[in-house]
Order: sequence, then structure tokens, then C-alpha cells
Amino acid sequence: MASGTKLKMRKKKLGSYPYISVVFSITLALFVIGVFGVLIIYSSELERAIRDNVKVQVFLKNNLTESQRIQVEKNLSSRYFIPKDKSKPAIQFVSKEEAAKMVIKETGQDFKKFLGENPLRDAFHVSIDPAYHDSTSMAKIKTDVEAISGVYQVYFVENLIESINKNVTKIVLILAGVAALLLLTVVLLINNTLRLALFSQRFLIRSMQLVGATRWFIQRPFLFRAILHGFIAGIIASALLFGLISLAHRRIEDLALIQNGDRILILAAGLLVLGVFVAFFSTYRAVSKYLQLSLDELY
Repeated sequence: MASGTKLKMRKKKLGSYPYISVVFSITLALFVIGVFGVLIIYSSELERAIRDNVKVQVFLKNNLTESQRIQVEKNLSSRYFIPKDKSKPAIQFVSKEEAAKMVIKETGQDFKKFLGENPLRDAFHVSIDPAYHDSTSMAKIKTDVEAISGVYQVYFVENLIESINKNVTKIVLILAGVAALLLLTVVLLINNTLRLALFSQRFLIRSMQLVGATRWFIQRPFLFRAILHGFIAGIIASALLFGLISLAHRRIEDLALIQNGDRILILAAGLLVLGVFVAFFSTYRAVSKYLQLSLDELY
């Protein structure tokens, strides 16, 4: 009898509700938005990797001295279109001998034997700042570089740059639209889950009002539990996300080339904040609503 009374009192404890289903629902919602966030991060890194590989080939005139070649390189390195990121070399020198070896390796034929000479030229492969990845800027860069003393010709694939720009614009618009829709769905899902969970507490909330309890006294246990549940859900969702990423990397080794650990950590922190904020806000709204309802409306 005593144990039955205790069980009954537990069920009626202020702020208590079926938290397992609540945490599960919040975790699932956060995990879904986390997966989409990872897709956005990897898409962004893939775009960056593609743009990093957009290079202008600057072919040099024959019979340049070493000092003349160095002067051309210094001239190029001081130009406005060179990327500001110094972590990777923006200018790479490829001699005509190295170029010949690469061509022979790719084609499997030694063209120097039947030509009797190496017709290729020394060249600089120059990375271009993504801010200038448009046809107008690239055409201006081509004209400016060809005016440098010692430069024979400048070459880049125009169609590739235009294709990258068009596809990136489409992808950004699609991802932004889906992200907004997904975020709204997640917020509504968590909000409805908490409202249903708190529905069983509406009469207890009214009882506390009738005995003179203040709004904060009634709201406090609900809000504290909401923060805890949102935090736990965020932790679980982040752990599942890291597990999924680890599994994907084991299955697809090339993913490591476009990994950005810092952004993934920021995403995980964002899931924690989102879980806590949405759970807190939804609980606050639901409890405030039940505090304002009349007795007839509670039924």
C-alpha cells in the first residue's frame, strides 16, 4: 500500500512527464538536422577544393635565364589575384622536362622520340583567388599576365569556371531552402512533442495555482528539466553524428580530403544549443498556456 502511494506521488510530481520519449524525439530531430549540416559542410569543402584546383597556366618564353624566370615569379606573386591564404603555395613552377614526363606517363608514348625535341615550355601554375572566378575577371587576368615580360601565353579553361559558378549557385539555393524547411520542421516537432508530454501535467499545474504557487515556482521544474533533456538529446545526437562520420570515412577514404574538423565541432555545439533552446522555449510556451487556461478549457 505504501509503495502504491509513493508511485502515485511520483506520477504527480511537478515537472515530471515521460521524458524518455521526449529525449528520443528531440535526439532524432537534432540528428536529422545534424546530418544535413554535415552535408552542407562537406559540400562547402568540396567546392573549396575544386576552386583551389582552378589554376592558370602561364607559359614562359624559351631561353629565359634563371634570374628572368625568378623575376616573372616575383611579378606574379605580387598581383591582386593571388589568394590571401598562404598555407598552400599559390605559384608552382613546372619545367618543360617535368611536363614531358607527366605527358609520357599519362599517354604511355614518348613523343620526344619521333619529334626529336621537347616542344613544351616551362610554365607557372598559378592559383586564382575565388573572388575573381568569373569570366570577366579571368579575361582581365589573362591580358594582364600576358603583358609581363618573359610570358609567352596564358591558358585557363573558361567553360570550367562558368560551370563551377552556375552549379555552386544552384546548390547553395537548394541547400538554403531545404535547411530552412528542415529547421522549421524540427522546431515544430520538438514543440509538439513537449506540448503533448506536458498535457498530462495540466491539472497538477492548476492545483498548484489554486494553493497559491507563483508562476515561477510552477515553471521552474519544467524549465530545468527541459534544459537537461535538450542537453542530453544534443549530446546523444552529436555522438551519433560523429559515429556516422567515422563510419562514412571508413567506407569512403577520399572523404578525408574534404574534412573540416573545426566546422564539425561547431555543428555539434550548435546542436547542443539548439536542443536546449528549443526545449526551453517550447516548455515555457506550453506551461504558460496551461497557466492561462480556465478550468473548462483544461478539459
